[in-house]
Amino acid sequence: MRSMRPDIPCLSMLPLGALAALAPVHAQEVEPAAEAAIQAVIADQMQAFREGDAAAAFAFASPMIQGMFGGDASRFGRMVASGYPPIWQPGAVTFLGQRQVEGQPVQRLMVAGPDGALHLFDYEMVEVEGGWRINGVFPVQGEAGA
Repeated sequence: MRSMRPDIPCLSMLPLGALAALAPVHAQEVEPAAEAAIQAVIADQMQAFREGDAAAAFAFASPMIQGMFGGDASRFGRMVASGYPPIWQPGAVTFLGQRQVEGQPVQRLMVAGPDGALHLFDYEMVEVEGGWRINGVFPVQGEAGA
């Protein structure tokens, strides 16, 4: 399984601690109604991670991501907890902006990790029956506080 962006590995495919830079692409803005719905999905997943609820967090993942983990929410949770502490136990989360990349909405976030360090992530979203789902999370090269 691959992300919609074949040039950038999906969250689950990145080595621990790896930071991938997004290649320059033509970007367009996301419709305001979609923007709010997308942010709500990400915020709800972040809350599930804060609570250590891998099953609830997994429900916000796209069918592709769920398939990569064989439908196993605990396996997904272990991967996020071990490889992405800022996402597993996020502090403050700031939504920085959305854009369309190759037809898919991408939401940039600044996340304070458990150690207080700031990290940037791009969330690729996909619309499925029933609403928006997270289709990939990509660390943005460099630290947000740097």
